[in-house]
Amino acid sequence: MEKRKLTITLEPDWKSALRNAGKMAQQNSYQGETLNFQTPGAFFARLTERRWIIINTLQQNGVMGVRELARQVGRDVKRVHEDAQTLFELGLIERNENGSLHCPYEDIHVDMHIVSDTQAA
Repeated sequence: MEKRKLTITLEPDWKSALRNAGKMAQQNSYQGETLNFQTPGAFFARLTERRWIIINTLQQNGVMGVRELARQVGRDVKRVHEDAQTLFELGLIERNENGSLHCPYEDIHVDMHIVSDTQAA
């Protein structure tokens, strides 16, 4: 099985991001997956430092339940469950048939360019 990789982008023009993802999907080989945010605010609101810690913990330790994950990151089970739900909705983590969590990506790359309005015009 090929190792999965994810690129997180910041592209205000979601139509352009969708077109680019479509072009990548037409390649004969696996090019990785893309998650796009339209604004820096949307990116930083959804992918907080605590959520990155959850992702990294799952990448390093493999499959685990929410209680064990909370123990590993030193946080309350309820809050870890809430953060895990957000990460699940974004597709950054997955659940197995037993409900345990894992991060399916070996490589996550954040590709973000923030330019001034004068450069964007």
